[in-house]
Amino acid sequence: MNTLAADLSLFGRDPWWLVAVKAVFVFAFLMLTVLFSIVWERKVVAWMQLRIGPNRHGPWGMLQSLADGVKLMLKEDVVVKGADKAVYVLAPIVAAIPAFMAFAVIPFGPAGHEVSIFGTRTTMQLTDLPVGILYILATASVGIYGIVLAGWSSGSTYPLLGGLRSTAQMISYEIAMGLSFAAVFLYSGSMSTSAIVESQTDRWYVLLLPVSFLVYIVAMVGETNRAPFDLPEAEGELVGGFNTEYSSIKFAMFMLAEYVNMVTVSAVAVTLFLGGWRAPWPISGVWEGANHGWWPMLWFTLKLHLLLFFFIWLRGTLPRMRYDQFMKLGWKVLIPVSMVWLMLVATVRALRNANHALPTVAFYVLGGAAAVLLLAAVVDVFRDRAEKRAEAERGAGPEPEFDPMAGGFPVPPLPGQSLPPVPRRRSRSERQLVGTAGDADTTEGKESDDA
Repeated sequence: MNTLAADLSLFGRDPWWLVAVKAVFVFAFLMLTVLFSIVWERKVVAWMQLRIGPNRHGPWGMLQSLADGVKLMLKEDVVVKGADKAVYVLAPIVAAIPAFMAFAVIPFGPAGHEVSIFGTRTTMQLTDLPVGILYILATASVGIYGIVLAGWSSGSTYPLLGGLRSTAQMISYEIAMGLSFAAVFLYSGSMSTSAIVESQTDRWYVLLLPVSFLVYIVAMVGETNRAPFDLPEAEGELVGGFNTEYSSIKFAMFMLAEYVNMVTVSAVAVTLFLGGWRAPWPISGVWEGANHGWWPMLWFTLKLHLLLFFFIWLRGTLPRMRYDQFMKLGWKVLIPVSMVWLMLVATVRALRNANHALPTVAFYVLGGAAAVLLLAAVVDVFRDRAEKRAEAERGAGPEPEFDPMAGGFPVPPLPGQSLPPVPRRRSRSERQLVGTAGDADTTEGKESDDA
């Protein structure tokens, strides 16, 4: 704890003008990364789909995102007639600002090695907190309110559904994300971002905590509403989702918030699991100065863009999930796996702190895991038998009648029920045959009446 206090004492000593310079640098870094990411995404997806991609604005189309931003600013700004205007205007701002705020505690370099900016020595980080990771979670949660308010304030059905979906995603996937963070806290002994990076001197946490890393990767994709988890803006069901009624600069702010959130969650993954600003192993092993001076910013940026490429790769590869599958993944897979993994990590850390040897720790942990798996298998066997017995009893009786309009609303069939046959429209030849037979019957009826 004394080391952590010494690390945090390095922050808060900069003059006001240097704080302003560092804040402007963080803002510019995020904006340039977003501009590059948009072009890179369109280029990579075009390459995956055997297309050309943007190639008009600037060399190799690199200024395409800047041209898109100018175009959006010059478009007509429409406000929906039935919208709550104050909330409607405020929602894009609420979505964008917290995305920038979360980057304030991300370290670009070591706290103990300062660099010179205009002759003043300072750390390569805007600031740090004893609960820096909780600060990131809090700001990310506030940003979701922008999407929720946008869906509600429009006064339209599809944006409202998109906002509700975004709320459910935040609740579902932030639980798993927080549990993946807890394992890192147990190993590092701190919630400070700079201290977490310093604790990865010998080994990155992606190697020590692989399950936490995988859970966080899935949760961060769901948290940022990116494909295949882009259900709040699914054009197949919701036209455009929460931003259907937005145009011009307001729509641009939602797009900016999405990409800044991508950069932020990728930076958190780099900080917590990939060694932060530390150079990769082959370079750090042969070059002593790789983690000094301005070089750490290069390693951090390369790792950041590697994770951004992972986002793009997912979008160009996987189809969108159904919403029930998405919720099932969050509640029935990620959260239970995170809780079990966290208990295993806590057990290992407790045994290691009690000075138990590694074989003893492995015996206790593996033995407990085997006992839990055996108990789960026994429970599954008896549950399957009960389900089969219930199905047999259900099959012996008459099939329950299904009403597709129960309560006045269309409802899907339950297990064991079947939809009534849908009346099929007759073909033209069948209608002609029926019409000919009807004419013949009418003629015979007239002849009998005349007789």
